[in-house]
Amino acid sequence: MKTKLVLLGLGSRTTSFYLTALNSLYNQEKGGYSTCPLVLVNTDFNTINSLLPNTSEQLDFAVSQYTDEIETLNFQHLLIPNITLHATIDRLKINTKVLHPVCLSIKAINDRHWGKVVLFGSLFSMTSSYIKEQFIANGIEVILPSQDDMTFIDVVRQRIYNETDTEELIESYHSIINKYTENTPVVLSCTELSILKPKGNKNLLDMAQVQLEEAIKHISL
Repeated sequence: MKTKLVLLGLGSRTTSFYLTALNSLYNQEKGGYSTCPLVLVNTDFNTINSLLPNTSEQLDFAVSQYTDEIETLNFQHLLIPNITLHATIDRLKINTKVLHPVCLSIKAINDRHWGKVVLFGSLFSMTSSYIKEQFIANGIEVILPSQDDMTFIDVVRQRIYNETDTEELIESYHSIINKYTENTPVVLSCTELSILKPKGNKNLLDMAQVQLEEAIKHISL
């Protein structure tokens, strides 16, 4: 069977999270001992991460070394376990179909008829225009958490990335999500925040989960 999906290997914990989730979702679809058929192309994430979160020609070059390789392998879909990096992927204009978290989330939000959402992510993604402008252009009003809550959410992101999270920290993170989703849907736009998100909250949309489910749809065809 031809492998349809390529996963770009980035941060260790987020890449592992995507791999585990893909295998779980694919096994739910196919049963038995099925695991998700994919190819992992690992990057030098230390170099890429040092250039994030802003776009730059240097970051374009660092990422294009891997996307150029992927293009020659003729995969159908590319999955990238880092929301912020998609701003660079957009600049590179590659031919392989990118399972784009922002585009997929806009569709999911509109399908749910949500006219307004609260954006959770890194401090950079919450305050930059990249996600907000695309949401607004598609008729979705974007609200940000309070300054104190944004600061705490970014601390949670960093602690999850560094694997120094604690039960108390995650409980507080879940409490903030529950507080905001009482009145307005929340969108998670950071893969670290996806790793330890609360389960079963119907007013919570996770960009990573939207990506992963879309990947399984294409692989299962």
